[in-house]
Amino acid sequence: MEGWTCIFTSAYIHEIELLRGILEDRQIKAIVVNKQDSSYLFGEIELYVSVEDAFNAIQIIKSPENLE
Repeated sequence: MEGWTCIFTSAYIHEIELLRGILEDRQIKAIVVNKQDSSYLFGEIELYVSVEDAFNAIQIIKSPENLE
């Protein structure tokens, strides 16, 4: 995915969707790429943002008040 970078991975879709919502509330477009096996639910789910937004997005998701 040219122009996009993965900023977070998780095995839990609800965690990724929560972070995507937080980023989109701050006008940062985020894309979820689900690489989990559909039968056994192993593997990772990845959260991507544009390269230009990556620094700000990482700062937002690492901020403790966003994870309460």
